[in-house]
Amino acid sequence: MTEVTMTVNGKSVSAQAEGRTLLVNYLREGLGLTGTHVGCDTSQCGACVVHVDGKAVKSCTVFAMDVAGAQVLTIEGMANADGSLGVVQQAFQDHHGLQCGFCTPGMVMTTAALLADNPRPTEAEVRHELEGNICRCTGYHNIVKAVLAASGQDAGAMAAE
Repeated sequence: MTEVTMTVNGKSVSAQAEGRTLLVNYLREGLGLTGTHVGCDTSQCGACVVHVDGKAVKSCTVFAMDVAGAQVLTIEGMANADGSLGVVQQAFQDHHGLQCGFCTPGMVMTTAALLADNPRPTEAEVRHELEGNICRCTGYHNIVKAVLAASGQDAGAMAAE
């Protein structure tokens, strides 16, 4: 076991990890940040998406030791300073972009990365970007509406499926 230190949600943290410890397990088990979900263990579902140094990554594909010293942002760090929902989270709530909620942390993190790179994506761009995130409940329509709303666009103008 080795002490692994990184900055998570703006705070320097350290926890013991084996060389084979995945970032998702480091966050959940080592730090108690259980908002990042383990869905498939094969990097297919996107439930484990976090940001590492500003880039969205599937944390089930990265060893914790490989991101030692990095800046990591998890779903727990997406709220406003006063604890209220952040813009993306609020849009998901307002537009019913969730049902069971299991995929939601990964969807929110993927959306935040998309909007950082492309502040006003088209519906097609949103759908393309979310291809790496699986939701078994919503049919994606309201998720796409939430992403468009979070970008400041009129989600009501979205084409019906």
